[in-house]
Amino acid sequence: MPEGAAKICSDMAPSDQRAFPRTIFHVDMDAFFVSVEELYDPSLKGKAVVVGGQRDERGVVSAASYEARKFGVHSAMPLRTAAKHCPHAIFVDGHPERYRECSEKVFNVLSAFTPQLEMASIDEAYLDMTGTQRLHGPPLKAANDLHQRMKTKTGLNCSVGIGTSRLIAKVSSGQAKPNGLLWIIPGEEAKFLAPLDVREIPGVGKVMETHLHSLGIKKVGDLARLEESELSQRFGKWGLALAGKARGEDAGGWFDSEVGADIDAKSISHEHTYNEDTADPARLESTLMRLSEMVGRRLREADFYARTVQLKLRYKDFTTITRAHSLASATQLDTEIFEQIRALFRSNWKRGNAVRLLGVQVSSFSTQAEQMDLLDGNRKQRWKDALAAADKLRDKFGESSVGLASGMRGSFRERTHENPAGLPGKGKS
Repeated sequence: MPEGAAKICSDMAPSDQRAFPRTIFHVDMDAFFVSVEELYDPSLKGKAVVVGGQRDERGVVSAASYEARKFGVHSAMPLRTAAKHCPHAIFVDGHPERYRECSEKVFNVLSAFTPQLEMASIDEAYLDMTGTQRLHGPPLKAANDLHQRMKTKTGLNCSVGIGTSRLIAKVSSGQAKPNGLLWIIPGEEAKFLAPLDVREIPGVGKVMETHLHSLGIKKVGDLARLEESELSQRFGKWGLALAGKARGEDAGGWFDSEVGADIDAKSISHEHTYNEDTADPARLESTLMRLSEMVGRRLREADFYARTVQLKLRYKDFTTITRAHSLASATQLDTEIFEQIRALFRSNWKRGNAVRLLGVQVSSFSTQAEQMDLLDGNRKQRWKDALAAADKLRDKFGESSVGLASGMRGSFRERTHENPAGLPGKGKS
């Protein structure tokens, strides 16, 4: 936690904690996937743990304990690279059902504090606490109560950032980790941000960081000193957004909406990387069926219908192609998605060439089913009813508990990720 920010909090007398026009909490669960694994296996506590697969598998790290991070292990790092960085780490397969269950508990704790709640991912959320002082007390007290209640109800630690914008709340929760609270009082946003690296600004990736460094901009304070006109000239609209972010404002595409506003997804996708490349047509098509099931499941969770399906195919030499097709009518049925994906695969795969990765993506969403074709003998409705029943079984017994026969050979461990089907607060109302 930065010294200046901590001092801002500690110097506040209770009488100074008056009502503020806007109060946003960002709650971030600490090393969530690892922490959940520790609940099921307490022997993992205090050790270097990597979640996402085994050390000799392809694929990437989903999460790493703080002990493993000390050795340079981080999420999205190849598992085999993580094993080289931290040879003594314990590698654990992900358990998505456990994470969804714990995320639901987290959501229940948060929703008891305010209805203005947005689950940004499986392990983080924004809460609009504006105007709740009479119910929960001043911001720091409310955050402390929430922090303690989260530990009691879920057994998990979290960090809470408090600010007048979502951006400030998110950055401050990151600075408060692990297991801390940080409140940036109104008027101190620029002072708090100034000494931080520009990479700490949400939305600034490696490419933008390189561009900014080339201009001598390494700290947020350096960015704040530039004129908006200069940033706009160099980076267009994103330059103006950067200027606002440097002041602690919710500027740009990351934070354009209010907390809790429904934001429609642009696409839904799942992909699978084989541990060993394969050119077996039956296995490849079975994998595509399983991926189509996973995508269809998420469509139904969100109550979306997709008109566009896209295949992603990566060969052994990392050559990658994508091919898309627009359907005559939007769908959320696994079978219809697979039918089109299989056609794309058969017309684009170079038969005999080993495949490393397959992916299925859907987009161009609508929220209503189109008029049913009376000539199909009610086939679509029967499939819809059958898949709804399958979804209920998955809710109860896990994602791998039921599947279409044609996808059984392509069965694989579900990849652990931050936005799974059934994300609390994101499904049907």
